Formats: sequence, structure tokens, C-alpha cells
Amino acid sequence: MVVLADRKQNRLTIQTSEIAANTTAIRSLDWDRDRFDIEYGLQNGTTYNSFIIQGERTALVDASHEKFRHLYLDSLKDLIDLSQLDYIIISHTEPDHSGLVKDVLQLAPNATVIGSKVALQFLEDMVHQPFQRQIVKNGDRLDLGNGHELEFVSAPNLHWPDTIFTYDRATQILYTCDAFGLHYCDERMFDEDLTAIEADFQYYYECLMAPNARSVISAMKRMGELGKVNIIGTGHGPLLSHNVAELTGRYRSWSQNQAKTETTVALFYTPDYGYSDRLAAFISHGIDKTGVAVEMVDMRTTDQQEVQEIVGRSAGVIIGMPPSSLSDPAHDTLSSILAAVKAKQVFGLFESGGGDDEPIYPLQNKFRNLGLTPAFGIIRIQDTPTENTYQQCEESGTDLGQLLTRDRSIKQLKAFAADLEKALGRISSGLYIITTQKGELSGAMLASWVAQASFQPLGVTIAVAKDRAIESLMQVGDRFVLNVLEEGNYQALMKHFLKRFPPGADRFAGVKTQMATNGSPILTDALAYMECEVASRMECNDHWIVYCTVYAGRVSKPESITAVHHRKLGNSY
Repeated sequence: MVVLADRKQNRLTIQTSEIAANTTAIRSLDWDRDRFDIEYGLQNGTTYNSFIIQGERTALVDASHEKFRHLYLDSLKDLIDLSQLDYIIISHTEPDHSGLVKDVLQLAPNATVIGSKVALQFLEDMVHQPFQRQIVKNGDRLDLGNGHELEFVSAPNLHWPDTIFTYDRATQILYTCDAFGLHYCDERMFDEDLTAIEADFQYYYECLMAPNARSVISAMKRMGELGKVNIIGTGHGPLLSHNVAELTGRYRSWSQNQAKTETTVALFYTPDYGYSDRLAAFISHGIDKTGVAVEMVDMRTTDQQEVQEIVGRSAGVIIGMPPSSLSDPAHDTLSSILAAVKAKQVFGLFESGGGDDEPIYPLQNKFRNLGLTPAFGIIRIQDTPTENTYQQCEESGTDLGQLLTRDRSIKQLKAFAADLEKALGRISSGLYIITTQKGELSGAMLASWVAQASFQPLGVTIAVAKDRAIESLMQVGDRFVLNVLEEGNYQALMKHFLKRFPPGADRFAGVKTQMATNGSPILTDALAYMECEVASRMECNDHWIVYCTVYAGRVSKPESITAVHHRKLGNSY
């Protein structure tokens, strides 16, 4: 076993060890990380795990977080000749596992990148350079030689829309990236101390996997067809070897219990047709923000009896239009969906952009005639999707999720004790509008839960509901403007930004703005503005608490005061 440490940050270390024949694990140990930026608080740090498999040809499974750039790349160069690296397998494109893929490709320009179609499309936006690629689907195999035959398992939504697992028949190791992992930093390579890790293992499942319990069940069903699994090569925490049966059994039990009670949407798409998979991924992400589970279904390969069962237990159905050819297997799935849907379900339709899509409006009319409710307007693809198209897809998914959870939200509002909700409502706050522009994408949100949080550096916190459209534009590193509304002169702006905008709509139409130095709009009629950058995020049940540094600002009317918001009750805005 070899351990390297970063001299500047001695709490970042690298651990390498041979875990099976011709198989080496590279673990990037992040000892002091106490928050996973867009997920949840950590008690025991985390690790980012990567693997090298060497047969007659060599494959790298995943990379590492960019904070480990020098440590990781130095370790990798010590272990293999990168000019001879044949394959880079991308389990999914979340930056903590793919943040260094661009660097690896610069050192191994002849390597072929292997991943799902969606992963390779996402990767294009990350590396900004040409690379050799190979799309793999469920059941596809890759022979590295010397017995190392790899089989790929489709596992979307665990917990990224483009996830695949990789199984090595020679060593009986299953590489699962986020699934079955945990945020636990320890020099022990394996899970020999179950008592030490089981609380973090369950917490990790509840935060990342429980919202997609049905996807967990589907992935585990495919896992069962592989054969014996001796080791699970996780993306975070210790590798599973001593307690594989016990811990996978817990996943299965938790997921089955969760699936019995959760609200589910069935999202049907055709992975290798047009832009179906990528559009589906953004719609799925929007739904997930509302706490509704998504079950993604391949229209060409799914058993028709299973299709009817999935539709029967779902509260909503979304369809990416398949090819119009009647001989395409997706048409059987479409017929099964129509036979299984029932009144009071919600539905959504989008064109997949393959060039000869099944006509979308006749299908919309059929659903309406069957008593289903449209959750969002039809998404039509005329040309190559843009950032605005993907934003429209995500916001459409969020609209559908909010429609399905409306009754639950009302019930929760009524659950407060009357005295408590009145007391909580006496906490007053200012009135603000957050505005942001990121490339082609723009967003705005009326905010009242804003507070100064630090002097050095100057910083504020903002509470953002998880299902707000702007939430996707307020990730770590994103920049925006915080506009302060003026007492006695805020009603017009407040009325405008309280409107429910259709997915993809321009939030600033008819509003006077000017451009900040960070590219975001400043509201001309605001009392003051501050330019901010997101530094970190903390999960608080139904909100994110976003901490931001403030680096520029101006007051336009020094004699005026900030508009103040007084609520009667503390269980709603």
C-alpha cells in the first residue's frame, strides 16, 4: 500500500493498493471535508475512489476530484504508462468522479472514453476537446484480455442520470460509483468494521438513493443477472468485501419499503434515438428536486407486462416521442402505455429530435380524452437543443413534481400548531430579488430569507427552496445579483416576480435592467444591489441555505429604506 500526501493541504492524501489480480484501487482521501457541496453535511470526511484494471489492455474506472489534481495524476503516472492507457470508463459525469478526466485525456490522448450516451454527451461540455468514445448499453461487454471481460449495467438515477456499473468477470468486482458507497474517510481499504460504518452507510442511502428507490430496485435486478460479486468497488468510502450480502440486502429492503410509499413518475424514452436520453435526464432532474421519484424506462427494450405495471403504479407519465416507424419496438411500448394509463394521472410529452418523431399532438389528444391532466406544455425540438431547451426541460419536470405534491404540501401547512405558526410568523425579513445570468440561461426569484453571515469575507446567506427553478443556477461558484427592494416602491416588482412563469420563459420581459460586472441583470428600480458568488451550500430539509461572498455593490437611493416583509403565519411565505 502506498500513501501520498499534499504538502500544502496535509489533510488530502492518496492511498493505492492492489485489491485483486491486475487490479489497483486509487483512493483520494479528503479527511476534513464537512459538507458535500450540493448534498449534505459530513461527519467523517469522504473519499473519491478510482480503479485500474490491467489485462492485455488497460482500463481506468473513474478519476477523482479536481482538488486532488497533482496528487492523483502523480500517483496514476507512477502506476501505469499513461501513453499506453486504452480505456477510460466513466461511471457518471458528476465532477467529483470526472473532474480530472480532461487532465487524464491530455496525458493519454489515444484512450477511448467509455460511458452511456448521456455521459459522453455531458462529458463534451466538460472537457471541450475531441476524444475517442464508445457508447455502451446494458449488457454490452468489453474484453481487456487475460480473462478481464467487463460487462456494463445501466443504472440511471443512482444518483446521476447517466450512471453505469462495470463488472469484471475475472475478479468478480462490481464498480458502482455512488451506489453502495458512503462518505467515510479511513485508511482501511475495506469494510471489515461494519459497526463503524453502518450509520454513515444508511445516512448516505437516505440522502442520495432513497429518492430514486425504484431505480435502485431496477439496478439491483440487473446486478442479479451478473453472477457472484466478491467486491463492490464504490466511488466513496471503503470498498465492500466483508459485508457485501448484508449491505446490498439492506439496500434492497430499504428501497422496497420506500417504493411502497413514494410518489412515482414513469419517464419513457429511447436512449439511442435523437436527443431523447439527454432531454429525459433534465426532466428527471427537475422532478427529483420536488421529492418525487422517477422511474426511467427504455421504450425499446422493456418487457410490455412490466410497462403496464410501471404505468399502473405511477402518478404521472412522461413520453419522449419515439420514431414514427410502426416496426420500431418502441411502438409496442407506446401501445402498452395507452392501454395502462388511467384518469387523474398527469402526463407530459417531449419530442426526442430524431428527425421522424411520432406525431405529438394526436398523442396529447388521446391522453386528454382518457382523462389525464397535462402537467406542462409540449416540448418541441426544432434543431439541436440549446441550454434554454434543457432549462425548459428541467423546469417542466419541476412543474410536474409540484403538481403531484400540491396536496401533500397543503396537508403539511395544516399540520402546524396554531400558536407556533403565529409565533414563527413574527420573524420579519427584508424583501429582495435574486437575478442571475449564466451563458444562455437566466433566472430570478423573490427572496425574503436573506441575512448577513460574515465580515471577513463579506458574506450573506439565502434560503432557496429545493424546487425553485433558480436553484440550478446557484451552485458553488455561480454568480448572481442580490437586489434590495425599496419600502413604498416594491409592489410592481414583487407582483411581476411572484407570477408563475411557464418553463423556459423570460423572467425579465418588461422589466428595466442593466448589466452587472458579473453578467447578471441589475433591477433599475431596486434600492441597492450586491454582486455575489456562491461559496457553499447546506441542506435544510425543503431548502438549501446558500452562503455567498459579496464583492461589489451600490446603493442608488441612500435616503430610502429596505422593504420589510411581515408574515401572519410561519408555515408559508
